[in-house]
Amino acid sequence: MPTVRERFFLSASESLLVVIDVQERLCQAMDAQVLQQLSANTGVLLEAAGELQIPVAVTEQYVKGLGPTIPVLSEKLGAVPRHEKMAFSCCGCNEFVEQVRASGRRQIVITGMETHVCVLQTVLELLDAGYHVQVVRDAVMSRAKQNWNTALEEMRQAGAVITCTESVLFQWLRVAGTESFKKLSKLVK
Repeated sequence: MPTVRERFFLSASESLLVVIDVQERLCQAMDAQVLQQLSANTGVLLEAAGELQIPVAVTEQYVKGLGPTIPVLSEKLGAVPRHEKMAFSCCGCNEFVEQVRASGRRQIVITGMETHVCVLQTVLELLDAGYHVQVVRDAVMSRAKQNWNTALEEMRQAGAVITCTESVLFQWLRVAGTESFKKLSKLVK
């Protein structure tokens, strides 16, 4: 049984950030204000991951139909590979599973869409595989708020920790006064 610290307290050296299906055509169906928040918060986490050397896994669902990852996030991702998938769960993509395994990280931080489909199924499979999963509430979304709420509750019941962008950022940083703190804390002011 994991300790409270293992389950709830993120460590930059143990974390892997996952960005699920934040794609151009899928985003067109989303609430613009919520999408802006998701994009901004995911961007903060991507910058933090880059600064703190946290690996990032990115998926894209059926690119031909839903398009690539949105430009504002693609710019921050740089050369990070994208794993195209057809299964809703990222765990249905062998390349994704291999990247997670090869990273050696046990704490998986989840962002993306849609919360009640691809995010939910991925979280359930990662939990079942023994990972400690944290879902960033203000960096996941669904077209309907009711679906978002239902999925967050289901993931919590399954054992995922529901968190927020700033909690993740400051847990990764651990202390104030470092160069990384000075650089990254500006992102949330």
